Amino acid sequence: MDAQVIVVGAGPAGMMLAGELRLAGADVIVLEKLPARTGESRGLGFTARTMEVFDQRGLLPRFGDIEVSNVGHFGGLPVDFGVLDGAHQAAKTIPQSVTESVLEEWAGRLGADIRRRHEVLSVKEKEDSVEVEVRGPEGVHRLRAEYLVGCDGGRSTIRKAAGFDFPGTPSTLEMYLADVKGIELEPRMIGETLPGGMVMVGPLPGGTTRLIICERGTPPQRRDKPPTWAEAAAAWQRLTGDDISHAEAVWVSSFGDGTRLVTEYRRGRILLAGDSAHIHLPAGGQGMNTSIQDAVNLGWKLGAVVRGRAPETLLDTYHDERHPVGERLMMNTRAQGLLFLSGPEAQPLRDVLNELIRYPEVGRHLAAMVSGLEIHYDVDGGAHALLGRRLPNVPLTGHRRVSSSTEALRGGRGVLLDLADNARLRERAWAWRDRVDVVTAGAADGALAGTTAVLVRPDGYVAWAAPGSHADLPMALERWFGPAR
Repeated sequence: MDAQVIVVGAGPAGMMLAGELRLAGADVIVLEKLPARTGESRGLGFTARTMEVFDQRGLLPRFGDIEVSNVGHFGGLPVDFGVLDGAHQAAKTIPQSVTESVLEEWAGRLGADIRRRHEVLSVKEKEDSVEVEVRGPEGVHRLRAEYLVGCDGGRSTIRKAAGFDFPGTPSTLEMYLADVKGIELEPRMIGETLPGGMVMVGPLPGGTTRLIICERGTPPQRRDKPPTWAEAAAAWQRLTGDDISHAEAVWVSSFGDGTRLVTEYRRGRILLAGDSAHIHLPAGGQGMNTSIQDAVNLGWKLGAVVRGRAPETLLDTYHDERHPVGERLMMNTRAQGLLFLSGPEAQPLRDVLNELIRYPEVGRHLAAMVSGLEIHYDVDGGAHALLGRRLPNVPLTGHRRVSSSTEALRGGRGVLLDLADNARLRERAWAWRDRVDVVTAGAADGALAGTTAVLVRPDGYVAWAAPGSHADLPMALERWFGPAR
């Protein structure tokens, strides 16, 4: 074997997965056909849930000063994200290129073998391994690993080569995305619906302006290269009446409203994460965030399997947990597309929904859907409110090295929080000490009020809690971390 895991694609999902695999002790090779990062940033910022993910790995300081905001939208209708509970707000104006740079440096320092200018040509799954044919700087060669993960985007070579079904709906229109300099435009961060389409304008650092232009009735085109600034500027003028063709384009791209989701996230020894598994209208900036969270869900599980610490059946929970998330993503992005890309015929629907959003319960529901804070995995079926949900960042007292539940997760291991100084509980978890850290501490009232112990998976989700879980602690430990040793 050349590695235990080969990851194809060095975008946010691939780099996050590589780092998670290294935290789990797995040998990983990342293959990327591009010679360097493009510097382009389709995504800006990240959601509150991704802020939590980065925080639990100690990555937030690497982004420098982060501008946060509670302002958001659903289909162009304003939503106050401040109604949500949580330690973090959404980050704004962090270009995707910066996120990719931070994650690549992190994964590299952890020991991931990142190989650029390496393009996968073919894939062959065997009984005990996966073999890929690769064209690199030194010619065509083959690599073998126990598992292969495709993180290579919406046009995924791995998805196609492995025969994953990718049903959905094709794009019905083409939209322009451009970063430009040399113009001053009034910000339209939520987007403005016009008679002929929709435009969005957002300021970026360094005097750059982000434009999104959607002209209704423009069919999608099969392009061999990106659109020109002249095309995008002409569409802007048709929609707004303003001529901005004199601006300097930093880069221009196009995208559509195609919506597709694979029927399975895993086929034997080949798995998919990120845009390889799902494509959709980039509404609310959910694409990169969902992709990163795919990687965090998969990384610790795949690492445990290849290290021999957990049975292969643990990988089935990756599809079971993330495919429903993908389905919700497809649903809400299509709904948002209907709201802010449709013509005047959708205005009554916008008016009704705008009234409903003013009710706190509705606003909270939509904000949680877009931010990912609604995610709830079926881990136990017990009565505790936190089962299957992310453990909030809870301050801890009485421990010498760990001051919060988030800090306890920095190493990418499972954590058993003993909140009642229960020696018998710690004794029952002793046989999993090579995979699970036991932290005996106190917790302030709040999310853990009345709770005596919590078992947290490496991805931050609660797998067991006392009182309230159906299973006893050893059963939960064995289910998520493998047999006792």
